[in-house]
Amino acid sequence: MDPLILVVAVLALLIIIVLVKTAVVVPQQNAFVVERLGTYSGTLGAGFHVLTPFVDVIRYRHSLKEQTYDIPEQVCITRDNVQVGVDGVLYLKVLNPERASYGITDYRFAIVQLCQTTLRSEIGKIDLDKTFEERATINTSVVTEVDKASEAWGVKVLRYEIKNITPPQDILAAMEKQMRAEREKRAIVLTSEGVRDAAINKAEGEKQQVIKASEARKQQQINEAEGQGSAIMTVANATGSGIRQVAEAILAPGGFEAVQLRVAEQYINQFGNLAKQGNTLIVPANLTDVASMIGAAMSVIRAGQPSQPGPNRPPQPPPVA
Repeated sequence: MDPLILVVAVLALLIIIVLVKTAVVVPQQNAFVVERLGTYSGTLGAGFHVLTPFVDVIRYRHSLKEQTYDIPEQVCITRDNVQVGVDGVLYLKVLNPERASYGITDYRFAIVQLCQTTLRSEIGKIDLDKTFEERATINTSVVTEVDKASEAWGVKVLRYEIKNITPPQDILAAMEKQMRAEREKRAIVLTSEGVRDAAINKAEGEKQQVIKASEARKQQQINEAEGQGSAIMTVANATGSGIRQVAEAILAPGGFEAVQLRVAEQYINQFGNLAKQGNTLIVPANLTDVASMIGAAMSVIRAGQPSQPGPNRPPQPPPVA
């Protein structure tokens, strides 16, 4: 081979190697940490960059996207000494590539271990029954504690979520019995409350019925009393009107003669009725004297008349002998 061609080939290969070592394209949402002669030189953002050949070296490559890590299941002991298996999911994001590179050897491993220890501590503060209710509180506590430690590493812990809480089988069976007993208790309580409400409603209905019936009787009595009062007033008015008309008729010409005739008729009729009865009666002897009875009745009528005759008053008839 021609020595010139060999030299050219070696030079071309060297140039290619230099270009590969010095020309760097950083993808979006990534950061490369560059060291110059073993010391930190800078952080390369997204885009095209040219390094110094044989001097600058890309030592660390970090993704700036939100990252998800599965926290393996671990055994935790609750405050009431029950062992439960708990696993979860962690979400974090690199904010400072320099701290993430030089602040700790492996921030991923450190954060996972810290999550597990913090979770065991938080589970140990509550009873088994509360672990299912306090998931949000536990998640918040884990994020708060881990984020304090990871701040020095340039990593932001965004959130932590518990996936599963697995108690032992005997505890699950006991919880199932407890849940069934609670449901039966609630059913009995609801049934008793329904019976109580029904009794209260029935008593209230009967009370209202009695009240309404008494009010109806009261109104009926009021109406009857008013009706009787109206009837009495009507009868009294009619009687007064009749009496006035009779008095006016007596004062009219021929009124006294008509009264005498009427009294005589009534006397004879009533005396005849007495005679028809089968009973034995003791009567005064003067009851057979019709003239004396008419005279007595007319004297009562004259007693109610004025002493002085008026212009319309008829002349007094002579007493009946």
